[in-house]
Amino acid sequence: MNLNNIHNIYFIGIGGIGMSALARYFHANKKSVAGYDKTQTEITDSLVALGIAIHFEDLVDNIPASFLNIENTLIVYTPAVPADHLELRYFNANGYRVLKRSQILGLITEHTFCLAVAGTHGKTTTTSILGHLMHECRVPLTAFLGGVSENYNSNLILNGAEVSVVEADEFDRSFLTLSPDIACVTSMDADHLDIYGDSSELKKSFEDFSKRLKTHGKLFVRNGLPLQGITYGIEDDSDYSVQNIKIENGTYVFDVKTPETVIKNLQFNLPGRHNLSNALIALAMAIEYGCSWQELAKALESYKGVKRRFTYHIKTDNLVFIDDYAHHPEEIKAVYQAVREMYPRKKVLAIFQPHLYSRTRDFIDDFAESLSPFDALILLDIYPARELPIEGVTSAWLLDKINNKNKQLVSKKELLPAIHNSHAQIILTIGAGDIGEQVKHIKKEFSIAS
Repeated sequence: MNLNNIHNIYFIGIGGIGMSALARYFHANKKSVAGYDKTQTEITDSLVALGIAIHFEDLVDNIPASFLNIENTLIVYTPAVPADHLELRYFNANGYRVLKRSQILGLITEHTFCLAVAGTHGKTTTTSILGHLMHECRVPLTAFLGGVSENYNSNLILNGAEVSVVEADEFDRSFLTLSPDIACVTSMDADHLDIYGDSSELKKSFEDFSKRLKTHGKLFVRNGLPLQGITYGIEDDSDYSVQNIKIENGTYVFDVKTPETVIKNLQFNLPGRHNLSNALIALAMAIEYGCSWQELAKALESYKGVKRRFTYHIKTDNLVFIDDYAHHPEEIKAVYQAVREMYPRKKVLAIFQPHLYSRTRDFIDDFAESLSPFDALILLDIYPARELPIEGVTSAWLLDKINNKNKQLVSKKELLPAIHNSHAQIILTIGAGDIGEQVKHIKKEFSIAS
């Protein structure tokens, strides 16, 4: 399919983080863009502000008339949309060109020099760092991000079309539509078992992805993963390695050993060893592309982060409030490590909203282990997203397994009083559901107190 011949792009699920980046891309490239989403959010509001028509009720009658022209309209949908969605069923039944988001990303990037970031954790932050580094090195690129960059206040970095930087998403095997020139795999922990069934199938999908590289392509692999490639790691013997780590005024200062040299005294402002690893692989991919390390060092220091990735909302001597997207046990462990490293002697309250019944069931003991070390813990009910309830899988079940004397399950209405009663010095909200909508209420409530 030649996208140049398509005039209208209609998105079903336009408010999703990946879908909205594509909508911005096509709008910037002078296509007519419209779409549906079930919920009005800050993201949909920002798209409407660009002039993109969006409605929030699943009715064919709501689709703008010009987008019903079958000859020049392309329909893009996300796998999160249910199969019985009325608009999706209409387009499928009437012969429209209907493609998944991942297929569109594959079409956009196939004629570019493509850098792709894969892994069960770290994709969004790594892609955001890589996009920022290469933008600051004046590379003519388009970067599609799975989160909103603090540097650009957008999930799209648009600075040309010769190079593309993308997240290679393992969900629904989406990353197998890509053919990158340079790729990395940050992690392969079991996840999305509702899709894969077991961890061996997930591992196989990453092996299949590693074979998708173009001829002479380069694959970076975090040291210890069962894939062949250029290795990277923290304080080890990898091809690319972070060495001599120090923390000065809340900033990491470190050296990077490459196959050719040692780059000294780099600075990076995001806390947590997992973020150091993300920064390292972004640097390595940019160096292999051809960026100079002098420019990269300056760009890395100016990187601000991604919204909902260890995002500070209150930062005073008396109170700190941090919000993070962590929704897998390994991600929660990484956030705990980062908080403890930055605030070793302060009381930390974690507020966690489990995401998906199936993920909670599949990793119940791992969730319990990762949540137990916090000084105090508040659980919210499970956010179902695309799923129906599973009998017996509840936040109460998870709470019972957590080894923590200061734990409780509360409703959203009870949340603010529960936080007050904790007397915590560090408030941490974590999860991938609508817990992000609680952030503004918590920030407003405690900004006065702090």
